[in-house]
Amino acid sequence: MAREGKDRMELARGLILLPNNRAARALQDAFVRRADGGLLLPRLVALGDAEIDERLGPLFDPADGSEPIPPAVEPLQRQLILARLIEEQGGATGGEAMRLAADLARTLDQLNVEQIAPERLRAIDVGELTQHWARSLRLLELVLACWPEELRRLGRIDLSDRRNRLLMRVASDWRAAPPPGFVVAAGISTAAPAVARLLRTIAHMPNGRVVFDALDTSMPEEQWASLGPHQADAVTGRAPPSVETHPQYHLKLLLDRMGIGRGEVQRWRWGGGHAARAGRSRLISNALAPAPFTVDWTDLARKDRDRSGVELLEVATPADEAQAIALALREALEAPGRTAALVTPDRGLAQRVSAHLKRWGVEASDSAGTPLSVTPPGTLLLAIVEAVAEQFSPVPLLALLKHPLVEAGEGRPAWLNHVRALDHALRGPRPAPGLAGVSARLGADNDAWRAILPRIEPIESGFAAATDLSGWLAALREATERLAGDEVWARPAGRAAADFLEQLEAHAGLGPQRVDFAQVAPMLGELMNGIAVRPPQGGHPRIFIWGLIEARLQQADLTILGGLNEGTWPALPSPDPWLAPRIRAELGLPGLETRIGLAAHSFAGGLGAPQVLITRARRDARGPAVASRFWLRLEALTGGLPRATRLADWARALDGVTRPQPALRPQPSPPMADRPKRLAVTDLDRLKADPFAFYARAMLRLKVLDPVDADATAAWRGTMVHDVLERWAKEDSCDPSKLRARAEAMLEAAEAHPLMRALWEPRLMEAIDWIAAEMAEMKAAGRKFLVAEEKGELEVFGVTLNGRADRIDRLPDGKLAIVDYKTGNAPNAKQVSGGYAQQLGLIGLMAERGAFKGVDGTAAAFEYWSLARNKEDGFGKIVSPVDPNGARDRIRTDEFVERAARTLQAAVETWLTGAAPFTAKLHPEHAPYGDYDQLMRLDEWYGRDQDR
Repeated sequence: MAREGKDRMELARGLILLPNNRAARALQDAFVRRADGGLLLPRLVALGDAEIDERLGPLFDPADGSEPIPPAVEPLQRQLILARLIEEQGGATGGEAMRLAADLARTLDQLNVEQIAPERLRAIDVGELTQHWARSLRLLELVLACWPEELRRLGRIDLSDRRNRLLMRVASDWRAAPPPGFVVAAGISTAAPAVARLLRTIAHMPNGRVVFDALDTSMPEEQWASLGPHQADAVTGRAPPSVETHPQYHLKLLLDRMGIGRGEVQRWRWGGGHAARAGRSRLISNALAPAPFTVDWTDLARKDRDRSGVELLEVATPADEAQAIALALREALEAPGRTAALVTPDRGLAQRVSAHLKRWGVEASDSAGTPLSVTPPGTLLLAIVEAVAEQFSPVPLLALLKHPLVEAGEGRPAWLNHVRALDHALRGPRPAPGLAGVSARLGADNDAWRAILPRIEPIESGFAAATDLSGWLAALREATERLAGDEVWARPAGRAAADFLEQLEAHAGLGPQRVDFAQVAPMLGELMNGIAVRPPQGGHPRIFIWGLIEARLQQADLTILGGLNEGTWPALPSPDPWLAPRIRAELGLPGLETRIGLAAHSFAGGLGAPQVLITRARRDARGPAVASRFWLRLEALTGGLPRATRLADWARALDGVTRPQPALRPQPSPPMADRPKRLAVTDLDRLKADPFAFYARAMLRLKVLDPVDADATAAWRGTMVHDVLERWAKEDSCDPSKLRARAEAMLEAAEAHPLMRALWEPRLMEAIDWIAAEMAEMKAAGRKFLVAEEKGELEVFGVTLNGRADRIDRLPDGKLAIVDYKTGNAPNAKQVSGGYAQQLGLIGLMAERGAFKGVDGTAAAFEYWSLARNKEDGFGKIVSPVDPNGARDRIRTDEFVERAARTLQAAVETWLTGAAPFTAKLHPEHAPYGDYDQLMRLDEWYGRDQDR
């Protein structure tokens, strides 16, 4: 405006080329802020725009007879076709072919951008390559040989090729006839040959200017020359490696390709108003110097390592980092007119900060966008496909039914009530596959399932009728609309999902033909990961969150550089599965580490703000994190930058975290009148060893729920075995010849994973055969079966004792034998003698006092029939915790019932009819189960103060 703004029409005739659309919007906002009395803006064009010819308008007019440039092939269409070509050449199939196609598309773009003909691949000597790289190269040659024919058939060209042609045509036209108005290319750092040719043309036009972003004009010439690219050695024919990780490398490469020396570049006269003082530039240049020149750090003057205005913040976790950054951004709003921005490549960190800012009503969405795969429409598409692929097993089925877009609206509360009931009903092992298996598990009288099933049955049948990718995508679209209606396609994320599904469905026939349905969900996820859903314009006018690309040409009063860990900033170089590093070097392609240099350039640009805060977390989700090389260089150069510890302190204070106050061992003591007056024989151990667990279960009525889609646990196996033995006893009168058939029928119908069933079946059947043999032997000796799985109750000591007898037999002498089945090992005699594992004795007490119908007499035998391994390397053994003579420190058989009764009486009088508190983990050695450990906050007090 200072140079051209005197004539408003002259300003309107101008053109400004920028690296991306975000920079164009930022420049437009800058013009608007200075547009007092109105303004006609120059044309702002993003160089990376796919339709740059349309954006240039009359400045790009092929009406001179030039042949029109064909349109570009759509990226998704190209990936599908490349995947099919890879499949046809025997490279891979299905989802793996799509993944390789994405990498191949990037390699193809790099060849186009660098203007390297694919035919050069044939001239490469593969003799020194490993078999893997040689095979990849041959496959690449075959695919690229077919690709041009595919493009001719479509009448299209690659987008990168089209951009090259457009830029070269613009450069050629402007050399012959420059535009009438001024032309400025600002902040463009791409060193592609076509871009360099255009910038050279602009620089030599009478009304053209090229403005470089963060070009280090004060860098010593020796360092500048060391960056490369270097001339090849006359003897070896190889050039020394370039320093591609340096932030100035790509700018040097661009100047070299423009044919312009760094000394010809003049200092830009007008500052942006958000620059740090001059000393910061020297700090940045020295900190990021090429490695061989860091030896000069010891001789640097104080002014060359100026630390003013730069702070570091190192916290424990990414959550702490996000909280501290949000506080720093919020603090900036206290100063009128002050702006602040977070710049980070870590999208997870950006989303966390955005969520924290909403606490204060500050809307600052991540301008880099959110992957479509994690937006509600994207997750719904994936949930549907995963549920179908898993044959509607409980976990993916419930995830689908609980999705926020499913049944959104007035019917949502009733729908969620049905889903919660279904969640409760599907706890335990997985039912049989398909909706029919779920129906068989739940039964016909389950109201929740009857309400849900009609909505999802057509989904199962729709996918079952499809046989290829096109049919599955059509079924997916119909299923999505059936569950969520048109609401799923609303708002930016919904429109992006609709466009994606429409394009994929339209071009699916061009893609790979051998796609297994199990690969569809991962394939969709990968494709949607590459689609960024950006927020609509708006948000807070002074707080911003930018990615590295969005931050170019923009600065704020406070710039926060977040996520400074290796692997995040800079990111690890993405491997190229198609071209070995040596081949890339021979072809003249940029190295894989070029991205590190671009990340360094972004870091250097952010570091130039007036006030800078650099943050990192010592850990990430995977474990301890390593500080970024940029962080370490700053620390090494300066000897340590100031720490913004106040932000970490504020973050802790904001969440109310002061000095930890561990909970004490819980000891609830309800009134005696409210204490339970019923006790199961199996709960006596819990009452004595862990009274709090008994209190939580009996008084608070908190019962442990099995996980959804649980493995077959020992308790589940025990229940199944007890059911078989009960039916065998009640329906077959313990006929040994019929037990095996019942066990086989149980295994056939068991809802267990096939692997679990295969591992369990051999030992179970051996133990079952052992039970049958033992019963046959006992029957021959005169022992008779009386009852099995019989429930009984007994009023004793002021409470009602209840229990279930696994089996009670009549011995030849008329006395009773109490039997308890165990799928694992039986309790040992030491436990029983110590007053625990009293179940056999209490069942004997109930039997002697007539608690079981049809059973009377004296209990004279107490046996655990265990299905565990025996001493003879088989399965099945009978163990008794008592002995007629009290041998081996066992309880005498004739005293067991009486001792069990005394143990019961002591516990009842202590906790149920007494006033003792229900202390947590009173005897932890006898309380192995941790069902209520979280409720009692065990980790906070256990081991710290056992006497509390």
